[in-house]
Amino acid sequence: MLGLTNISKTFFPNTVNERRALVNLNLNLEKGDFVTVIGSNGAGKSTMLNAITGRLKIDEGEIFIDNVPVRRMPDYKRARYYGRVFQDPMAGTAPDLTIEQNLALALERGKGRGLKLGLNAKRRAFFREQLEMLGLGLENRLPARVGLLSGGQRQALSLLMAAFTKPNILLLDEHTAALDPQRAAHVTQLTERIVSESGLTTLMVTHNMAQAIELGNRLIMMHEGQIIHTIEAEEKKKTTVDDLLDRFANIKGAVLSDKQMLG
Repeated sequence: MLGLTNISKTFFPNTVNERRALVNLNLNLEKGDFVTVIGSNGAGKSTMLNAITGRLKIDEGEIFIDNVPVRRMPDYKRARYYGRVFQDPMAGTAPDLTIEQNLALALERGKGRGLKLGLNAKRRAFFREQLEMLGLGLENRLPARVGLLSGGQRQALSLLMAAFTKPNILLLDEHTAALDPQRAAHVTQLTERIVSESGLTTLMVTHNMAQAIELGNRLIMMHEGQIIHTIEAEEKKKTTVDDLLDRFANIKGAVLSDKQMLG
């Protein structure tokens, strides 16, 4: 469902600020895989996601989504293949539009759009049904502007919108990092439920090692633009945060310094 083949990206090449963000990176996700990604700051985690979506052009390699090569495909055309939730709760929704208008836009992702959002009684009933699973009462607030919602509510809505059309690949970019612990736990539970019920192929970057262990069927460590270690499903069930810290240090002689990752 997702294939990264020898992808590389260097920022500011041939200058004193040259930085190799991705170095011959290879990664494959089969349909239904849920892979969590951890690594130190600057490891290339978000760069990898930006390369997949086309927001960032890679220097070398190829990217396949559902066996379709997308490296040279414009990012607006790639949008039909993926859904993405960002770290910033404000990034995934349009604050001046209502909840139902945001949902209508999400439903049309990757399609040709006219001047109307296509709101009708049937769609509103569908939106209420979908919102009800969030457990936040948003199904009763369809006409409310999204800008009036809390960060946790907006992030839950962003997650629902990203998964709405059952994309080929769901990309989660530290999507609970900006939330307080209670809201982060709620969005984490929603993530597990939505991914499981829809059978979504998912790639999740997280700052939290406990979360990386808890979710998904595979875990990968990144460092300096490369995947340095992979933990498969059975081993992952027995892995602890201390194990991850030890393995990272043993492999690269480095230390994950972000204390939040211990949560």
